Amino acid sequence: MKRSMVETLLGGVVIVVAAGFMIFALQATEVGAVDGIGLEARFLKIGGLEVGSDVRISGVKVGTVTDRVLDTDSFEAVILFTVSTKVQLPIDTQAVVTSEGLLGNKYLRLIPGTATDTIAAGGEIVKTRDYKSLEDTVSEIIFLATDG
Repeated sequence: MKRSMVETLLGGVVIVVAAGFMIFALQATEVGAVDGIGLEARFLKIGGLEVGSDVRISGVKVGTVTDRVLDTDSFEAVILFTVSTKVQLPIDTQAVVTSEGLLGNKYLRLIPGTATDTIAAGGEIVKTRDYKSLEDTVSEIIFLATDG
């Protein structure tokens, strides 16, 4: 009887410690949505960008993709995302869908411009660059190599 009680208490301690490590890991890796102002951007090709993907500036997470919908009139992908209220984006900011590496996750990269006016909440980033896949890059290289 004493042995099973000790084992039960030890199991409880292990579960509490594991939960503490999980909470620490989630906070350290900045997983989760970022509250802030809502913005949107339009693309012809988003390459698998998912809801919940990061929005980053210079590699630092500043927001989260909250939705992606198809504009049935223009057939463009409309990406809705949040950006921290601490970040004031110039109106000439660019949005680029990119990946962390060859097989990495996709994220929305923001390249702030130099304008003095900023994008208001609910605004749209007009300057966008579509996702460029590995196949697109290889075909460009082949085209450049054979065009000569």
